[in-house]
Amino acid sequence: MDIFLTNNLTNKKEQFTPKNINNVGMYVCGPTVYDDPHIGNARPLVIFDVLFKLLKNKFSLVTYVRNITDIDDKIIKSSQEQKISTKVLTEKITSSFLEDCKFLNCDNPTHQPKATEHIDLMIEMINILIQKGFAYENKKHVYFEVKKFSEYGKLSNKNLKDLIAGSRVEVSENKKNSEDFVLWKPSNMDEPSWDSPWGRGRPGWHLECSAMSKKFLGNEFDIHGGGIDLIFPHHENEIAQSRCANGTKVFANYWVHNAFITMANEKMAKSQGNILKIKDFRGNTSGQIIRLALMSAHYRQPLDWNKKLLNDCENTLDKWYRVYSSNSKIVKIPDEILKPLYDDLNTPGYIANLHSLYEKANRGENKDLFISACKFIGLFNESDKQWRNYKKNRVSIDNTEIEKMLDLRNKARKNKDYKEADKIRDELLDKGVLIEDKDGKTLWKLK
Repeated sequence: MDIFLTNNLTNKKEQFTPKNINNVGMYVCGPTVYDDPHIGNARPLVIFDVLFKLLKNKFSLVTYVRNITDIDDKIIKSSQEQKISTKVLTEKITSSFLEDCKFLNCDNPTHQPKATEHIDLMIEMINILIQKGFAYENKKHVYFEVKKFSEYGKLSNKNLKDLIAGSRVEVSENKKNSEDFVLWKPSNMDEPSWDSPWGRGRPGWHLECSAMSKKFLGNEFDIHGGGIDLIFPHHENEIAQSRCANGTKVFANYWVHNAFITMANEKMAKSQGNILKIKDFRGNTSGQIIRLALMSAHYRQPLDWNKKLLNDCENTLDKWYRVYSSNSKIVKIPDEILKPLYDDLNTPGYIANLHSLYEKANRGENKDLFISACKFIGLFNESDKQWRNYKKNRVSIDNTEIEKMLDLRNKARKNKDYKEADKIRDELLDKGVLIEDKDGKTLWKLK
């Protein structure tokens, strides 16, 4: 069965045909380690992990590269605000990020390069761009001259004027043109810096991915992934500098981007004050719940993050664990079951297949297939005992307190204070208590 992916370079769903069937290459933009990753950052982690698993299932060798950006203006600003060195900050956040990946049960990528370990390759690429006339130096800054690349804006499907008008372009008197972007910039005395032909300084953010993808995947490769917010300017700039430096007609053949996570239908962002960090879920929530929630909507559609979503995913997993067995055999999953994933990574469609498999497994049919199909997308990484212990530890309330809260809820309902009644119900749910109003009585049980 062939894999189909929506390619944002052509804005079409296309059959995936790798350059080399014996070694598929995928590059995904990783974190800029200035702050602990939030749940929005978790979406590409899980989505491209599922794609990695699918590719490995079909091809003999897949090289998956996910970088770590450990030098950037945001990092410098954050380190200054916290009054710690950039080294201490980036090591701390990188460690937290890797714990997040483990928590979400993501496979390790083939390579996980750090930007600071490849500065020499970035300087080499800048030199080539200058020699070829695509970049220029002014006052120890080096810029890429955008108008020299005629296909700029193809990924965004917009012309250059529209892109500039709709984005925040860095203003600098050192530029020839407002749209030109930085490849190298000087550092202040107290900032990280490296020697270069243009003086001590540091690379531009966009250049880092171009240099690292070239090292591990070559001048041209198959899939480039990331969040939809990276299309412009980051991925657009990557294409421009890479193709011009490498002298190729192609950089990556397929560009795959996941949509945002929202809260109350608003984009999750610091400016909105609605950031939920992945690490805050560790210790009080199973990573499987978060992972299933992140796969519950198609990757190209926004995913609204809320308590109901997490409760539904927890209840689903609790049900599925009833047929789990640690002694099950891993069996080959038929293409008919995998079909939704082959069709543009349709995780909701695959989850629907899992529900159907569960119903059969619950009747004693093909339990091994159901368990294998769950494991295929990174679920059932905990034993039944671990899951039950998690559920037990979630219950942090005794019977007396439950009855007391139910009494308060009944009084609120009697007074028609339904907002307060719903609040108490949600508090009980958070403590692992399910309630049901039936025949004039309120019944409860532990989840």
